[in-house]
Parts: sequence; C-alpha cells; structure tokens
Amino acid sequence: MSRFWQWLVGASFMVLTGCAEIGDPSSATALFLSSSPTPIVSQQRLSLQGEAALRAIIDAGRLGELRWPDFTDYRPAVGKFYELNGYALGWVRGNGLSPQASSLIANLQQADNKGLQPEDYDGPRWANRLAHLQQPISTPEIDRLTFDMALTVSAMRYASDLNLGRVNPRHLSFGYDVEQNRCDLAEFLSRVAKAQDVNSALQEVDPPFEAYRRTQKALQTYIRLAREHQEEKLAAIKNPIKPGDDYPDVPKLSRLLRELGDMPEDAAIPDLPIYQGNLVDAVKRFQRRHGLEDNGWITQQTTAELNVPLSQRVRQLQLALERWRWIPRHFSRPPIVVNIPEFKLRALDEQYKSALVANVVVGRAYQHRTPVFAKAMQYVIFRPYWDVPNSITRAELLPHIERDRNYLNEHDYEVVAGNGRVINEISADILQQLRSGQLRIRQRPGLNNALGLVKFVFPNEHDVYLHSTPAQELFSKPRRDFSHGCIRVEHAEELAAWVLRAKPGWSIERIRAAMNGTQTVRVDLDQPIPVLIVYGTAIASANGEVHFYDDIYGYDAELERTLAKGYPYPK
Repeated sequence: MSRFWQWLVGASFMVLTGCAEIGDPSSATALFLSSSPTPIVSQQRLSLQGEAALRAIIDAGRLGELRWPDFTDYRPAVGKFYELNGYALGWVRGNGLSPQASSLIANLQQADNKGLQPEDYDGPRWANRLAHLQQPISTPEIDRLTFDMALTVSAMRYASDLNLGRVNPRHLSFGYDVEQNRCDLAEFLSRVAKAQDVNSALQEVDPPFEAYRRTQKALQTYIRLAREHQEEKLAAIKNPIKPGDDYPDVPKLSRLLRELGDMPEDAAIPDLPIYQGNLVDAVKRFQRRHGLEDNGWITQQTTAELNVPLSQRVRQLQLALERWRWIPRHFSRPPIVVNIPEFKLRALDEQYKSALVANVVVGRAYQHRTPVFAKAMQYVIFRPYWDVPNSITRAELLPHIERDRNYLNEHDYEVVAGNGRVINEISADILQQLRSGQLRIRQRPGLNNALGLVKFVFPNEHDVYLHSTPAQELFSKPRRDFSHGCIRVEHAEELAAWVLRAKPGWSIERIRAAMNGTQTVRVDLDQPIPVLIVYGTAIASANGEVHFYDDIYGYDAELERTLAKGYPYPK
C-alpha cells in the first residue's frame, strides 16, 4: 500500500515543525504577512487522490493538524465550503497563500483584540506551518491540503465565535436564542476567500452594534494599559480622605488617574501630599465611571476600586464582548434596554441612540435576581393591581396576617378567589387556602401599591415587568438591588410617554391624569416594543468613557470559570 493510501485509511497526520516564533519580527509569519503576496486568481486544483483525501477528512470530521482535531460540529459547513469551491483548495496557491488567507491568519493570531483566545484558532501554530509550506522545494500535496483544511476549520471556529459567542447563553440560564443570529458559515467563508478587504468582510459576523465596536476599542486600550502599567497599590485607609486632607499616596493616585484618563495628561503630579484641586475632580470622575457615589471622598470602597488590577478590567471587557454576541441582531423597532449591574434603563430612538435614560431598581442579588432575557412589551397599565406571587404570600404576608387579621386591609391588600370574587372574612380555612395557593392576594391600586401607578408588561415565563414605585428614595442609592425580581423605574411617567408616543392622545398630561385617576386603564401598543434585559459590568460610552460595575450576581465569575475550561466550549 502506498504511503498516501496508508495516510488515507487512518495513519497519524504529520505535525509540521519549524524554527520561527510568534512575535519575532524575523519569523516566517511576520515576513509573509508583511510582504505583498502576488494575487493568484486561479484555484489550486487537487489530484484525484487529493480530492479523495479531502473528502475522507471531511467524512471523518477529524484533522490531526489541528490543536483540537475533532471538527464534527463543523463538518457539514466544511463540506459545503469545499463543495462550493469545486473541491479545490480555498487558500493555498502553490507553495504560498492567497492574499485573503494571509489576512485571515493575521486575524486568527490577533483574536485577543476581539476578546477571544488565539489558541482556539491554532494562533501559535501558523508561523511553523507557513515556514513549512514556503520551503524552496515543492510542498507535497497532502501537506498543502491539510494546511488548507486547518485554515478552513480554524476560520469557521473564529467566525462562529464572533457571530454567536463561544458559550451558549442558555448554558448559563440567560434567556437569549442565539440561533436567530446564526449565519451560513460555508457561504460566508466563500465570500471571505474572494474578498478585496478581509477585515471588512469579517465584520459581517460581528454584532452590528456601535457599543460593541466601542467595547472592542476599549479592550485594546486596556490591554495596552495593563501591559504598560506599573502596579502601585494604594495603602488601605480606615477613615475617608476628604478634600484638603493629608494623603501620602497623592503621587501614586495622580499617576494612576492620569493613565486611566480621569486626570488630564498634562496635569502635573502634585509635590505636596495634600488631597486637593484637580485630583479631587479626577476622583469624582473615576467614581462616576465605577458606579460609586461621586462625592470626591477617598473611601475604602473607592480605594478598593482603584486597586483593582487592570488585567481584571481587561477581563471584564472580554466578558462584555462575549455577551454582546448573544444579543438578538434584528428588532421590529428600537428596544428598551436594562443593564442590571449598571442599574440603568435606556430607551433607544430610531438611530439607536439613547432617547431616555432612567435609574432602575433590580432584583436582590442573593434571593430574587432579575432574569436576563429578551421579550416584547405589549401593553401598559395605569393604576395596576399587584397580584402577589404565592412565594411572597407564604414567606412574607401570611406571618403578618396570622398575627393581625387587619393587616391586609391596612395595607390595601385583598384576598381573591379564582373567579375574581373578593373575600373579606379571613378565617383559618382561608389562611390554609392561601398557603396551598387555592386563593391569592392582590394589592389594590393607589399610591401605596408596590407597583406604583404604572406597569409595563412584556409577557414572559418569569412574570417580570417594569413598573413605578412609591419607594422613590431607593433611586438615590448607588447600588440598587432591592426588588423581588421586577424592575422599578424612576420617573416612570416619562417612560410611559416614550412608550406611548405613537398613540394619539396620550400626552404626558393625560398619562399623569391616568396615573392619578380612579380607574385601572390598560393601553395596548399598536407595535410591540422589544425589551432587552442585559448583564454587562463593562460599558464603553459614546463619549469615550469606559464604565465598570460590580458583578452583583456573580455572572462574570461564572462565565469566566466556564471559559477557563478551554475549548471546546458548551454550545
């Protein structure tokens, strides 16, 4: 049996070796990618044996050249790519590559610029492979074929991870369906193979959001900062440092805030250890960017945020990019977006810019987390009833009722049967039916109602919605996770006006009248409005600022643990 057919029936694939190293300016990769390859339009045809070998590898779904040889999950797409290409090589041209291939390899090697791991796409291996391919002697067909397939599979993995993310969000209980974002990898890669500008072509699978691109840019900035930054921890403090106080770490703090952009680059480093002047303004800006009260006092919490390693900020941005890839790409109209760690709501206009920004209160971190999902708002209710969930009835209300049978009436609650009949007498039997869920409790509309005076409904399996609240004092707190899971909105009448802006007659005056009237009023939307509940601890703003927030639900840590296990990721 010939060596070729021994290989074809399952002998081990040769592992290419070489002497070039990634990062060395004289490496084969650097030399190749910095040169200007001669465009070769004609495809690299295979012999009959070569085509048979290519088909056999596709059928097996395994290529020993790869860091992760099993590509069965991409086998249909790989097969279709080569079928579209007439079973010719897609990237190799003689002992070299097409210009598109060299650009594609550069992207795989620099995947960390997009928050991905080059190792997942054989990034460290391309230098040696190129050196072998470009030897003066003619490269055997089998080596050219395996190189070509290794690039095809690696590129598909890269494109898929850009398109859908590495981890399926449902694995982490996030309610997004990434399948609606999925592209045809074979057809996409065929376009890349012919593209005049590969970098632009690759953007087709990127999330189409300006904030995503800003986050990429911020990541590259923080990668550079983390590489160049000389770690200087600020000393722990017992009492807050206020403007005018002595503070020995003034030079360290000034250098750090100048690096981070909170202090002007041309600002002089103070000689005196007195906390004052533009350093106070820089601390306030830092506090705003990190979800802290921006009073300019250097507290223990502010010091802790200042001492967070920049490598951790890099990681937050990488995780933010991963979650951006889970977001639905197509909306019937601009959405309302709630970012849980930021405690903010944004209603977007037709240009997908923030038309309205509001503070929100979200679910408690340890018991009642607000779920992450996407649905569509269908109607608004003014002066709503609050149907108390059975879990809250049993855990919180029944103990009060057992001690005081007047508790319900004093707090505007009432017991309701399944047919809507209100039950006034609270007997032992009624209490038992409340425990079992046969009866329910609701709170009457009014100023004391837990939902406030307006409720925004986007039906979902979590029974979560947006609503106003009588507890307006909560919005002044920097950390606002106080609810049972629903989302309380500050200045909810303004959100109602934005939601109903296309409904004739629903002016802000009529909205306020409905909120302060005597009747419960439901207003159906002519066009549902998408609502996105998201979780991002790193946000790159349009003004160039990068904001970081606490991982209040531990979702960053959970995603990081999942990614740390390495390829293949749970799909």
